[in-house]
Amino acid sequence: MSNLLQGLNIYLIGMMGSGKTTVGNHLAQSLDYRFIDTDQTIEAIAKQPVSAIFEQSGEACFRELETKVLAELSVYTRSVVATGGGIIQEQMNWSYLKHGLIVWLNVDLEILKKRVAEDATRPLAEKLESLLETRRPLYAQADIEIAVKSGSEPNPEELAAQIIAMIPTVLKSQV
Repeated sequence: MSNLLQGLNIYLIGMMGSGKTTVGNHLAQSLDYRFIDTDQTIEAIAKQPVSAIFEQSGEACFRELETKVLAELSVYTRSVVATGGGIIQEQMNWSYLKHGLIVWLNVDLEILKKRVAEDATRPLAEKLESLLETRRPLYAQADIEIAVKSGSEPNPEELAAQIIAMIPTVLKSQV
């Protein structure tokens, strides 16, 4: 698989609560890649949680930070990058994402609601359904879509394996 990827980054996109960080960690381990979470990187730079950035500085400030972080991360290779749920809303971010392989974790709304309800730190959790409807056409531009339906929730290792199995369908061998 490493020969096929040739160091290409993999960007995980999807709604908050879709499992990008958890699946991303497993995917990075399987590929012997580094794992980076844009939200965790932003929190380290800002020295405060994402929810505090939203609350104190607003979403526009957060999105600006997010774009700066993505721009810097996009120059790396051999990385699995878990992105924030709204990263796809900024057109500039697509120019960075398209330098790698984009994977959409398309998780059913009912699963998302359950996961987000368990995490009080999630900004915009109350707007989950409308956010998903707005973002769906953007997420659909991903190279690979991994659908997770209610009642058949696979574990993170299985999702990572599904992604790896899909990579050859979108990348052609350079041999």
